[in-house]
Amino acid sequence: MPFSISSAALETAVADHLPWLRDLYRHFHRHPELSMAEHATADRIEQELTALGLATQRIAGTGVVAVISNGEGATVLARADIDALPLQEDTGLEYASQKPGVMHACGHDAHAAALLGATRILAEHRDACSGTYIAVFQPGEETAAGARAMVGGGLLDQVPRPDVALSQHVMPTAAGTIGKVAGPVLSAGDSLKITIHGRGAHGSMPHTAVDPVVLASSIVLRLQTIVSREVEPGTFAVVTVGSLTAGAKANIIPDSAELLLNIRTYDLAVREQVIAAIERIVRAECAAAGAPADPQFHYYDQYPLTRNDPGVTDTVTEAFVEHFGPRAVYEASRVTASEDFSLIPDAFGVPYTYWTVGSVDPARYRDAVSRGAVSREIPANHSPHFAPVEEPTLLTATRAQVVAALAYLGAGREAD
Repeated sequence: MPFSISSAALETAVADHLPWLRDLYRHFHRHPELSMAEHATADRIEQELTALGLATQRIAGTGVVAVISNGEGATVLARADIDALPLQEDTGLEYASQKPGVMHACGHDAHAAALLGATRILAEHRDACSGTYIAVFQPGEETAAGARAMVGGGLLDQVPRPDVALSQHVMPTAAGTIGKVAGPVLSAGDSLKITIHGRGAHGSMPHTAVDPVVLASSIVLRLQTIVSREVEPGTFAVVTVGSLTAGAKANIIPDSAELLLNIRTYDLAVREQVIAAIERIVRAECAAAGAPADPQFHYYDQYPLTRNDPGVTDTVTEAFVEHFGPRAVYEASRVTASEDFSLIPDAFGVPYTYWTVGSVDPARYRDAVSRGAVSREIPANHSPHFAPVEEPTLLTATRAQVVAALAYLGAGREAD
C-alpha cells in the first residue's frame, strides 16, 4: 500500500512521542471523569490540539472535535471515547486514580491518548497524506449518551461528511496485537426497568393482597424461557435480570416491585423478538396474578449494534498486516459488550470499522493461555484491577489509528 510515510518512519515518529503519550495517558488515568461530565478531560484535549495549531469545537458540552484539512482526497473520521466508570481503583499503579470511586477501568484514557497521538503524527506529516482527518473525542460512551448527544448537538453540520469512520478499543489480550472482525462485532444492548403493581397488605393477611414479590418471582423465572425456548438455537441473545427490588419489612406485602433487565443481541430482528417476548410475558403474568394496574416499561442505556463494514475492514486489515506483520493481526471473536460509536457513522450514512488492541504483557498473557487461566488471572475491562501495560499498548494503539487513516489518506489514495 503506497503510503508516503514508511512503516519504519512511522514507528520512529510514534516512538519519539512516547514520553508525551505516556504523560497524557497517566494524566487521564489519574484524573478520570464520569460520563457527560468530562470537563477537565475535554479541556486538556483542547489544549493539546490547540498546541498543534488546530482549531477545536465543543459539541454536547464535553465532546471535542478537530479537523485537519490537507487538500483533495478522502475524508476520514476517527473517534475515541473519553469517559470513566464509577469504580474504586485497585491496581496499585503509581499513577492510580486520584478521584475516589471513579476509575478509567475500560481503557478510554488510552483511547484518548492514542487519538491525540495519531492526530499529532498526521498534523506533523502532512506530506504523508492527502485529504481530511476528523478527530472526534466523544463523551458518555459508558451510558450510551455521548454519541447520541454529539449527533443531536450538531456534529453533522459542524464537520465535513466523512467517507469512512474508524474506532478502536483496548482489550485484555496480548499487547502488540490487533483483533479484527467483519460484520457484527459488538452486540446491541438495551437496559429495561419494569415496574409491576400489586395490592399491599399486612404480611399476616396475604389473601387481601396481590403480592408483587410473588408476581416478580414468577416473571423472573418465566423470562428465562425466552432464550432457551423462543430464540432459535445457535442464535445469540442474552436476557439478564440484574435487580429485583420490592418491599422494606418482613411483615408488609408491598404494593409494587421493580425489575432491572439487560438485553444483548447481534441481530436486530432477534432484538425485536426478545423485547416483544419480555413485554408479553410480563403483561400475561400480571394479568394472571390479578394485578390492579398495567406494568410499566422504561428503556434506557440503549446501545446500537456495531456491525463492521466488510470492505472497510478488509482495507484497514490489509494496512495493519503490512505495517504490523501478519502475526500481529488476528481474527477476533465477537464481543457481547456494547458500544455507541456506530451512531455517529450511521448518522452520516457512512461505513465504518472497529478493531481491538491488546493491552496485557504478552508473556503474561501467553502463560495464562497455556494454563487455561485467562479469565481467572487477567483482569478484564470494568474490573477494579484493569491496568493496561503502557508499552507496547500506547505505541500500538497510536500506530493503528495512523495506519488505518493512511489506508484512505495515503497520498494519491481515494476512498473505496
